[in-house]
Amino acid sequence: MISVNDDEDLHFRKAEFDPNDCPLDCSRPCENICPAHAILNLGAASGDKGGVVAERCYGCGRCLPVCPYDKIKAITYIRDITATAKLLERDDVDAIEIHTSGRQDASFRDLWNGLGDSIDNVRLVAVSFPDLRDSTISAMNAMYSAMKANLRCFNLWQLDGRPMSGDIGRGATREAISFASYLATARDRPKGFLQLAGGTNAHTVEGLKKRRLFQTKTMFDESYDGSEHLHSVSSSHALISGVAFGGYARKVVGRVLSSLRPEDGRAAIENYPDHLVEALTESLALVGSVKCYGK
Repeated sequence: MISVNDDEDLHFRKAEFDPNDCPLDCSRPCENICPAHAILNLGAASGDKGGVVAERCYGCGRCLPVCPYDKIKAITYIRDITATAKLLERDDVDAIEIHTSGRQDASFRDLWNGLGDSIDNVRLVAVSFPDLRDSTISAMNAMYSAMKANLRCFNLWQLDGRPMSGDIGRGATREAISFASYLATARDRPKGFLQLAGGTNAHTVEGLKKRRLFQTKTMFDESYDGSEHLHSVSSSHALISGVAFGGYARKVVGRVLSSLRPEDGRAAIENYPDHLVEALTESLALVGSVKCYGK
């Protein structure tokens, strides 16, 4: 899967600052708050000049408000449509995730139309968007209208409840669950699976089950007179088809990685079998809450 955006998006930005502008006596709250350990101390032992490691930064933005000198800025970028289309033509890419605000119908259509026939090469199109309240359903229908003419694969709506916050705490998942609860029973939403994201953590599935989103499936049947009837049936299937774990999964694996103490300061977890097994066990426990492993 590759991820793209149709306009400015929190998932497509990087923190940036010049470490030479930082006062020497700064307590560096940015370094302490970064969940990805993407901010290095100026004059680190590794010889790095410090600052933001772009490859690690995923745009959570937590460093922006804590800088006491307002030195940090966010740099946003938009994926090139032509380059994206070429990637989709490769035989090792079978899915695309489109991040959108849902508020700019024109930018979404421009991206989709720009991808052209390259969409025929994927098996899944996922559209990730935030809760737009009363405008959510109309935005979904507008996006689906843009896609449906040449959509020949599965499509999935990724509900971004509280972006990049799953590692903060238990309550971060509430917004995603509320968003999912609303859409799961909305009769006029377009076709497509529903997947949670944004604030998802170890408590997400538990919260979904409490709202019966993992026990029942709401179905619409069309009767002979053309009218539709809503009913629920007991089923092993779920109204919610998936959960995307981002920040929380990173936190789970990060705990294991941080326990490594290689002599040269760098390590590949594959070279530490015990740590690798621990990381896999933790990861499977998290994913297993959705996949129901062993049940």
